[in-house]
Amino acid sequence: MSMTGSSAYYVAHAIPPFLRLSNKTMFFLSTPPTTFFPTSTTPRVTLLSSTSSSSSSSSSSVSLRSSTAPSPSCSSVTPKDNCLVSAKHSPPNMSTSVSSRTFLNAQSEQDVFAGIKKEVEAGSLPANVAAGMEEVYNNYKKAVIQSGDPKANDIVLSNMIALLDRVFLDVTDPFVFQPHHKAKREPFDYYVFGQNYIRPLVDFKNAYVGNMPLFIEMEEKLKQGHNIILMSNHQTEADPAIISLLLEARLPYIAENLTYVAGDRVITDPLSKPFSIGRNLICVYSKKHMLDDPALVEMKRTANIRALKEMAMLLRNGSQLVWIAPSGGRDRPDAQTREWVPAPFDISSVDNMRRLVEHSGPPGHVYPLAILCHDIMPPPLKVEKEIGEKRIICFHGAGISVAPAISFSETTATCENPEKAKEVFSKALYNSVTEQYNVLKSAIQGQKGFEASTPVVSLSQPWK
Repeated sequence: MSMTGSSAYYVAHAIPPFLRLSNKTMFFLSTPPTTFFPTSTTPRVTLLSSTSSSSSSSSSSVSLRSSTAPSPSCSSVTPKDNCLVSAKHSPPNMSTSVSSRTFLNAQSEQDVFAGIKKEVEAGSLPANVAAGMEEVYNNYKKAVIQSGDPKANDIVLSNMIALLDRVFLDVTDPFVFQPHHKAKREPFDYYVFGQNYIRPLVDFKNAYVGNMPLFIEMEEKLKQGHNIILMSNHQTEADPAIISLLLEARLPYIAENLTYVAGDRVITDPLSKPFSIGRNLICVYSKKHMLDDPALVEMKRTANIRALKEMAMLLRNGSQLVWIAPSGGRDRPDAQTREWVPAPFDISSVDNMRRLVEHSGPPGHVYPLAILCHDIMPPPLKVEKEIGEKRIICFHGAGISVAPAISFSETTATCENPEKAKEVFSKALYNSVTEQYNVLKSAIQGQKGFEASTPVVSLSQPWK
């Protein structure tokens, strides 16, 4: 998407398999992350979203707190500086707040590209980031125009100005993520920004939610203090926005309060960071990139252990909804068939999360979740080490589906040993995700729509 990039979105990488910690080590609690404080503001910008997008009105009756869901047609927010205080009084890992009108003052596409050129020539914008900005602008424009929205050009200019302003702000004054990052909703609402940016890319006429009653069930359990873990496949950096967009009309609390286990690349890539800032994250180093630099392996392992401690502390509070991709990265098409399939789950990642939930105190439940949205922001065909992949953006249908929670004790009752039990449980989750994914695939890519529903997956469009 600017969020389409090399690192799997928030999103979203699994806990590496080497973290086979004992229960005693796993639940040692660390100091809560630093609190950020708001400072001065910058001028108002309107973020536009497609007029054909989903309705965001809520019909949820639960008492969990939720901020108002964004409007489906146009949402005005006030872009303000990152929640950063002056360097003199800033806590550790805080930067000096900055503001630039280079992009906020742009009145046309020509102004935007002139602004990029100006900042490169001034030495304040790296050439590779500038090239990424231009690539994203052009690809985003093509995708939104493809939607047929009569306001496509206005949507593109408005949303790209907001994105480029956030990217440039972060290049000038980098935001530092804590192991447990809470979505920044003020003074600039990064969540609404991300929703409005992705919304015009979703073909809601060809989008579906599988088993909506189970999502409602999850919200009821959250209200009762239970923890919910979503074991999911992972397709693009846009996954968190897709999940939220498909649920926000009926379940805004879930849409806004999901916590994602996120790989380090989406909190370091300049074009991904603004979207990551708007999500609740547990930040880890992906196992797929753990050995990219041998000199950093030990640091990454230490950071991941700290992230596990933060996760344990979070779950002890109860009422937590956590998304994780146990595959450790985004799905890729099969080398032979070229068909997209959910990547296999890492058994130890599944087991780590299960143990965290079981030992957290409050009741916990593990649900298998499937997501199909790779056409909107397809990742590179191969995993890349370097930050800054080619960003492709398209207008397309998307879908999510959840199946009933899977019990470890019931699923593994006949297993002869612990290792076999771990394997059986992981396989049960993966098989459910694959089954649901195939239904979404039939509905969206096979163009069967609601007729693709099965006794296991009932499709709906809750935004209607």
